[in-house]
Amino acid sequence: MSTNEAITRLDAAVSALRDVDVSAWSEDALRDQLGELSTVLCALDAALARVADGVRARGLRIEEPVPA
Repeated sequence: MSTNEAITRLDAAVSALRDVDVSAWSEDALRDQLGELSTVLCALDAALARVADGVRARGLRIEEPVPA
């Protein structure tokens, strides 16, 4: 995968996550989906950590963007 394709896919993932609003879910819906949601969030956390660790392993820092 090219670097441009990787960044495009990461941007798409961020966009998709921004569309998720669990505060709009009913209590029952959240309880029903909690196991699956937890699994997905843990997998997402592990994937993000893997990418970040790969950057840090090359001696680079990940920094928050400076607002314009």
